[in-house]
Amino acid sequence: MGIKREILTSVVAVLVLTLLLGVAYPLAITGIGQIAFPGNANGQLVYRHGRLVGSDLIGQSFATPVIDPRTGRIQTHDGIPVTTPDPRYFQTRPSGTTPPDNAAATTFANYGPNSRITERAIAANIRAYISLNGPYYPGGLTAARVPVDAADTSASGIDPDISIANADIQAHRVATVRHLPLAEVLRLVRTYTGGRGLGFVGNRTVNVLELNLALDRVSGGNR
Repeated sequence: MGIKREILTSVVAVLVLTLLLGVAYPLAITGIGQIAFPGNANGQLVYRHGRLVGSDLIGQSFATPVIDPRTGRIQTHDGIPVTTPDPRYFQTRPSGTTPPDNAAATTFANYGPNSRITERAIAANIRAYISLNGPYYPGGLTAARVPVDAADTSASGIDPDISIANADIQAHRVATVRHLPLAEVLRLVRTYTGGRGLGFVGNRTVNVLELNLALDRVSGGNR
């Protein structure tokens, strides 16, 4: 009788705890999330003309494929299409995923600050940033003026935001390419600049997707 009682008690405990913690608790938390924080609970999805275009929480690539002039086909490297940043759009920070801004495989470079690999990667990111934005920036850009978030990747590899300093530099390129007044582009940057976490944590940042969608509404685009 003792063994049977213990088995029965164990079975009942498993069933009760499964119902409480495996069914009731998740349903309660899901319900609270949908009522109190529906946007966050559903991933901050962004729609345009009824079509899903992304999420405020996930960075995405604003680039165009590189065409091989000999074949007329998209160039690839190890089976991955080669792309180049679209100068009409603000660009997110460097991505550590493969391909860049791959939300299905978030990752980061697990190298220390003294790693030669880290040093070379940051140097390459700085060169690419200067090459893209330097021709449009008054007086040109130097490595010392490149914001940190334009030189290094984020922990997730798909950060959706950039610093205000980064956005202000890119605004010169975007305004020139889109033939918009710089003041208007900077106004949009400020419009899509978010506050600090809880009002005091971290720095204010600019959401790249929302900003680029606003640019398309102002000057036209295919996003």
